[in-house]
Amino acid sequence: QVQLVESGGGLVQAGGSLRLSCAASGRTFSIYKMGWFRQAPGKEREFVGRIFWSGGGTAYTDSVKGRFTISRDNAKNTVYLQMNSLKPEDTAIYYCAAAGIGAYDDWGQGTQVTVSS
Repeated sequence: QVQLVESGGGLVQAGGSLRLSCAASGRTFSIYKMGWFRQAPGKEREFVGRIFWSGGGTAYTDSVKGRFTISRDNAKNTVYLQMNSLKPEDTAIYYCAAAGIGAYDDWGQGTQVTVSS
């Protein structure tokens, strides 16, 4: 099992930036990819982006392309989500998750991001 702890959420004005962190511990050797997800009030949880733990390849949902960047520091077992040009519709609880070859099995507790207009 992998334990994940997110941090870095908060309140920011539209157009601003935030950087979320996700620190992993436990069976980190089993991680194949790390994902970021978000859930807005009254909405389903949605995929934001992911990074391969070893190769670093990234992918993003269309709504955040060009604004969000995922990176990782393997020495610190930490993944980051840099969010720029934030919009009110980015307001959500953001979660990181870890996956082996299969599904995302391990999840963090989430961190709130609120973007004011």
